[in-house]
Amino acid sequence: MNRAEYDVIVIGAGPAGSTAASLLAARGHRVLVLEKEKFPRYHVGESMMPFCWFTLDRLGLVGKMEEIGFQQKHSVQFVSTDGIISKPFYFFEHDEHPSAVTWQVERMEFDQMLVEKARENGAEVREQHRVLDVIRDAGGKINGVAVEDNEGARHEFQARVVVDASGRDCLVSAKNRWRKRDPELNKIAIWTYFEGAMRDPGLDAGSTTVAYVPEKGWFWYIPMRNNRISVGIVADRDYLYRDTRDPAEIFTREIGENAWIKEHLSVGHQVGEYWVTGEYSYRSSYCASDGVLLVGDAFAFLDPVFSSGVFLALKSGEIAADAIHEALRVGDTSAEQFQQYGEDLCLAIERMRKIVYAFYHPEFSFGKLVKMHPELRPTLTDLLVGNVFVDQFDELFAAICEICELPAELPYGRQVAPVAPAGAVAAMA
Repeated sequence: MNRAEYDVIVIGAGPAGSTAASLLAARGHRVLVLEKEKFPRYHVGESMMPFCWFTLDRLGLVGKMEEIGFQQKHSVQFVSTDGIISKPFYFFEHDEHPSAVTWQVERMEFDQMLVEKARENGAEVREQHRVLDVIRDAGGKINGVAVEDNEGARHEFQARVVVDASGRDCLVSAKNRWRKRDPELNKIAIWTYFEGAMRDPGLDAGSTTVAYVPEKGWFWYIPMRNNRISVGIVADRDYLYRDTRDPAEIFTREIGENAWIKEHLSVGHQVGEYWVTGEYSYRSSYCASDGVLLVGDAFAFLDPVFSSGVFLALKSGEIAADAIHEALRVGDTSAEQFQQYGEDLCLAIERMRKIVYAFYHPEFSFGKLVKMHPELRPTLTDLLVGNVFVDQFDELFAAICEICELPAELPYGRQVAPVAPAGAVAAMA
């Protein structure tokens, strides 16, 4: 069994893990990234919020995004079941900053770009290395991981800090039974891809479209490069599975429930497989424990409706890297060093969570809100673009409460976990 020591071990090379690894390695820390798969690999989540630009700019990757030539995205629009389109939320009308032009990305290429940046900055990346357990010292602090490579060899790596960026595997929170489902957002998603489907003209050719279906379900319609469209439907399990569980049959049935979707897909053809995921809204009870910090989907996933997944992955990786750098600088990697990280991240998630709950409420619509309070359209757009780490939303949420009830904030996620008993070993993922 091989052993090696690092400043930081990152479990997972997705956007959160690669971002944290890149920024920490760039500051001179010895970083090891352990990824169970071989990149490039498929992943859903193609649509970028505009405020992803700032983390990508810090990573030095905005120019690379333009060089790759991902589909540009200028707005998001909403479509009623009868095909009536809302006025698009054009990002440049809100702010003429370069971030007003964002992208629809193929995640295989986007994630590969992030991994290569981590390597370029000096991180050691080992693919096809599956983390089996975390390792604790005599005091219960996590100080390493046990790993199996693709040839079955076992390794142990030690570090001053471990970053759990394992995505929906939620390695640390699943092992410790910290993961809690959102009490109301019990949706499932079915998605696939179309080629040759209709695109709107001009600036709207790359727009994300959210198209309603009955029972507050919705389609996403994401135009990408190479004549391909990502199309998915999100709704309550009972609604989607009311007469069949076959994803292709469900998709065909639901296409007929929105006039805009039916028209746009009528000239295209479906390619590849259908994908299904469920029960995807959750958060960990704790953001950190002694020696470990949770980022991206390993900490929480909200809902795909406003494309917050990649944004929160990038941003959590960024602010985690800053917190870890400071902890390493002062020589204290106890959980308390990461308390502010949890506070800041949960504050942003809760703001997005409120607008997601409103979106699913039968009495709410963006058109109704803007008609009642046109002066709040800029603040609403701030939420939709990802400008959620600023204190300016009380008036907006008060206005939404005139239409529908908003949820109380979840009482967990901000806290750091108590130290586990000495010798405690988590079960295998």
